[in-house]
Amino acid sequence: MSKRRISIEDIAKRAGVSHSTVSRALRDNSLISPKVREEIKQLAQEMNYVPNAIAQSLLSSRTNTIGVVVTSIADPFYAEVVEGIEQVARSAGLSVVLSASHRDVEQEIAAIDRFHRRRVDGILLTDSRISKQHTQQLAQIAVPTVLINNQTKDQSEMFYSVEIDDHLGARLAVEHLVSLGHNSIGYLGVGDRSRSNQHRLEGYQMALTEANLPQISDWVAISDEDYARTNDVVIGQKMLPKLFTTGVTGIFCYNDMVAVGALLACRELSISVPQDLSLVGFDGIAVSGYVTPPLTTICQPMLKIGSDAMQMLLDLLEEKSVENRVLSPFLLKRGTSGALRNDHT
Repeated sequence: MSKRRISIEDIAKRAGVSHSTVSRALRDNSLISPKVREEIKQLAQEMNYVPNAIAQSLLSSRTNTIGVVVTSIADPFYAEVVEGIEQVARSAGLSVVLSASHRDVEQEIAAIDRFHRRRVDGILLTDSRISKQHTQQLAQIAVPTVLINNQTKDQSEMFYSVEIDDHLGARLAVEHLVSLGHNSIGYLGVGDRSRSNQHRLEGYQMALTEANLPQISDWVAISDEDYARTNDVVIGQKMLPKLFTTGVTGIFCYNDMVAVGALLACRELSISVPQDLSLVGFDGIAVSGYVTPPLTTICQPMLKIGSDAMQMLLDLLEEKSVENRVLSPFLLKRGTSGALRNDHT
């Protein structure tokens, strides 16, 4: 009777690692450390493992699709990021399939699972809530995965990432208001514990410290509503009146949609922008240029975020070495920020 062929499963059992770890190590995938790759190859040799030609050809059969998980299909920020992803994917002959997570980690994992069953070649996760505690659940994902603006503090080492420097963006916003003479500057944030919210708040605080300006807890308004179920514009509208009564003359908003909500509240309350109050948003989405007055904002290079992440995924597919990227936002001065009026001083 012929002896049974040694399989990847057998090597995985002996090495005490997952099937996908062995598979990646034997293909010299850069997700696996050189030391582990060497150990697994050595073990495979000792066990007389012979690669199955049919299995190998299946492994190399690509579906030419990329799965992208966004927070919401309606999110104008990610609409532009996806445009950047599409441009690079299209030129590489790949098609993009979208799924929404609604800022919920379980829905995110379910979307990844669906993509995995569809045998996509790679996955891009935006605003990911996945942390180290989910590593076990995701160990079976044998496709390259890149995170865009990851939202957890303890990002899993399984994935590469492209993100924006939120600290820098917040500091640019506050420094701009300080340069206009404002010294009572508020922050209007959202009530999730995401990393971007935390970093923008920290950047705001750091900039105030550097400018020797007071930090007053009443000047920080963070919505305690369930962020996953609330519209950013509504948050801005609801939170602005209370924040304005604290005497702030300039407000840095978590994002452009929150700032648009704040602008609508100002109109309802006959608060004149920027004469009575200066506002600065964050993102640089298209609508920020169409409101009246047009919004001063911290722009994220959205197309570049998308195209860089997609290029990183292509490099991983070709098993090239890649490095995590942090991109810098920039200030776009428009009509919602102005010099502090003398009667405010």
